[in-house]
Amino acid sequence: MEFFPTPDNPVPGEPVLTSITTADGIALRVAYWKAETDRPKGTVCILHGRAEFIEKYFETVGDLLKRGFAVVTFDWRGQGFSGRQVKNPRKGHVRRFADYRLDLEAVRDQILIPHMPEPHFALAHSMGGAIALNAAYESWLPFRRLVTTTPMIALSIVRRTRSAALLARLLRLLGFGTMFVPGGGETSISTLPFKGNRLTSDPLRYSRNADAATAIGPGAIGAPTVAWLDSAFRFMKCFTAPNYALKIRLPTLIIAAGADPVCATPATERFAARLKAGHAIVIPGARHEILMERDEIREQFWAAFDAFIPGTPDPVVKQEADLAALGLSAEQLDGSGVNPAVASRDDTPAIGG
Repeated sequence: MEFFPTPDNPVPGEPVLTSITTADGIALRVAYWKAETDRPKGTVCILHGRAEFIEKYFETVGDLLKRGFAVVTFDWRGQGFSGRQVKNPRKGHVRRFADYRLDLEAVRDQILIPHMPEPHFALAHSMGGAIALNAAYESWLPFRRLVTTTPMIALSIVRRTRSAALLARLLRLLGFGTMFVPGGGETSISTLPFKGNRLTSDPLRYSRNADAATAIGPGAIGAPTVAWLDSAFRFMKCFTAPNYALKIRLPTLIIAAGADPVCATPATERFAARLKAGHAIVIPGARHEILMERDEIREQFWAAFDAFIPGTPDPVVKQEADLAALGLSAEQLDGSGVNPAVASRDDTPAIGG
C-alpha cells in the first residue's frame, strides 16, 4: 500500500497509511496524521465526494495540520484504492447508500476512537456531505460538529431529475445495475479538459488534480453505475421531507457554491433554513469543489471554518453532561418531569428517511 504523490502534490507531514476492514468485508484505504502540536485542537475527518481519493486532499490536510488538528481521511468503498463490489475497478458502484455507514463506522471504531485525539469533527464534501447529514439525522454521526461543502442534497447537473430517476430505477430492475450510466465510461472526470469543467475555476489546482488522478490510475474511477445513480436518487429524496432538517441537532455549517453546476444551491439553502443547529453560507462565484478553488474563494471557506471549528460545546449536551456528573437529570432538577433543555424541541415524526 502506498501514496501516489506528484511534484505539485507532495504528501504532507508524516502520515500513517493503513487498511481496515468493514463489517461486511470491504477493505478501506485509510490515512491519518497526528497533530503537529503538543496541544491538538482535536481531529478532523475528511469525507470525500464521489470519485475522489486521499491524494486529492493533500493540500487540505496540510491546511488542517497548520491549524493544530490531527487529520483522518479514507477512500469510500468503490473508489480510490478501497475495495470494489464489481470486477471493473473504474466503475463507481455501490449497492445501496446505507453501505457507506459501514465504512464510516469502521473508521470510527478502528481509527478515530483508538488513535485520534478528541473532539472529533467532520469536513465533508458533496456525496460525503449527504452521507454525513443523513447520519446526523439518524443520530449516529460520530462527530462533535460538521462542516460540509456543496452537499449532495439535490442535483442541478441533471435537468430532468424525475425522468432520470425513473430511468435509473427501471434499468436496475431490468438487471443493468452494474453497468455504467447511459453515456458514461471509464474516464475520470478529473482528467477532462479544464475548459468547461464543473469543478473549479482554478486552472492550477485543476491541473494538479488531473495529474493526481492520472498517477493513481484505476483509483480514479469513471462514471457511476446505474445502481449508484438509482441509490443516490432514492437517498436524496429523503432531504425533501419537511421535518427532515428540523431533526438534525448536530451543530452544522453548510458552505454552498454560488456557481455550482453539479449540486443545486437553492435546494441547499432551503434545507439549511430549516436547520435548528446550523446554517448555510454561499460563496459567490465558487464552483462545485470549493476546497479546490482559487485562493480568494478558499480564504472565505477557511474564515468560515475557523469561526465554526472547534467551536464551543453544544449547550444542551453540555448541560446534560454537567448534570450527569452530579448524578442528576434535568427532570430531577426541574421537578416537573420535563427536561427544560429539550422541552422546546420539535418532536414531530419526520417523513421519509
